[in-house]
Amino acid sequence: MDIVFNIFFLLVAIGVLVTFHEAGHFLIARWSGVHVVRFSVGFGPPLVRWRDRFGTEYCVAALPLGGYVRMFDRRELASGGVAAGSSLESTGSPDGPEAAAGGETARLGSFDQLTPSWRLAIALGGPGANFVLAFLLYWLASAIGVTVAIPQIGTVAADSPAARAGVTAGHEVVSVDGEATNAWMDVGLALASRLGESGIIEMETAGPDGATQHRMPVNDWLAGEDDPDTLAALGISPGRLAVVGQVRPDSPAARADLIAGDRITHIDGEPTALWSDLVDRVKRNPGQELRFDLVNESGVRRTANVTPEAVVAADGTETGQIGVYVAVPQRLVQYSAVDALARAADQTWSNTTLTLDFLAKMVTLKVSPANLSGPITIAIVAGDSARVGIGRFLSVLALLSISLGVLNLLPIPVLDGGQVVSNVVEMVRRKPLPQSIELMAV
Repeated sequence: MDIVFNIFFLLVAIGVLVTFHEAGHFLIARWSGVHVVRFSVGFGPPLVRWRDRFGTEYCVAALPLGGYVRMFDRRELASGGVAAGSSLESTGSPDGPEAAAGGETARLGSFDQLTPSWRLAIALGGPGANFVLAFLLYWLASAIGVTVAIPQIGTVAADSPAARAGVTAGHEVVSVDGEATNAWMDVGLALASRLGESGIIEMETAGPDGATQHRMPVNDWLAGEDDPDTLAALGISPGRLAVVGQVRPDSPAARADLIAGDRITHIDGEPTALWSDLVDRVKRNPGQELRFDLVNESGVRRTANVTPEAVVAADGTETGQIGVYVAVPQRLVQYSAVDALARAADQTWSNTTLTLDFLAKMVTLKVSPANLSGPITIAIVAGDSARVGIGRFLSVLALLSISLGVLNLLPIPVLDGGQVVSNVVEMVRRKPLPQSIELMAV
């Protein structure tokens, strides 16, 4: 079922991203006056199709892994080829757009008649739509609210960069290099921006005694590594605090009056910051009374005596249990509709610059090209984010939209960026490019 779930949300993600991307090309093409022959979401045989009053055919095709906008071009009729600036196939009406839709399309023209500036605008329309979509998705996610896992540090490895900088287990990461980190995803993105670099990573953490600044020097940090684990490289692993989430009825914890929200700070006088510390102490002491120092959600401190009940394993060994379940550290990050606009603009800009920086580092081999996510990774991420909630799914979709927009602007012939370059060169030269060169930009 996980595979089906992931594939379904992969197709949803691709469908939304492709539709917006091609809609950007389509709207600018219509604005320019060129006749759009077909707007297709997907490739292959059409499953559903219809036409508008301008003769444009809209279709949803069988293979939902892309899409295209086909524009009328007179050169296609003569050469049987594909015209620059569009995803054309050799199916243009031999009598032009008028024959395709009657007199209402008389004002619509051919792609080859457009000025270079209009062709440039059409090429930029797709990536531009992806950035607009990302902004709208970030705005909607911020307004709806996203429930995120609080970035609490579980363990700090001995003699690691984090340990030498004084990072403490059980504290929350509140910022990296000055960027606020509400969730582990924020921490991951902030650290990813430092891959391949030298300098100082600044991290701020917060604990019971307030906030602390940490400085961790790096040199060509994880340069060229496939699938780098940035947290592990610093010596940090995520963890959960020793906070009670639920109490099983008629259990040792219930009889000792432990309640949801209680944070266990010490057991028999020994610090117990993490849930793993609590589990370890309880398991090692079946039938032995333990003194718990607790702090409830209101900050009131108290003590409780808890005797773990003995549980016999299949191999005959005894371990202790007290009947509590961990509280998953989460928070709701939500903004008003107005404040969400600024939040969305900031996220769109920062993640666009992060993507560009990431690509630049790949070119210079500071980041391995193996870190580009393929369809399988995207499917897993899309499915996992959908399980967390609609807000997280929208945020991941926005990040994918930014990636699609940036990648399509690369100056590669088959991408929109190739068309951008060819049209800019034509505008500078003030005369058309040779058709053999122009066709390379398709």
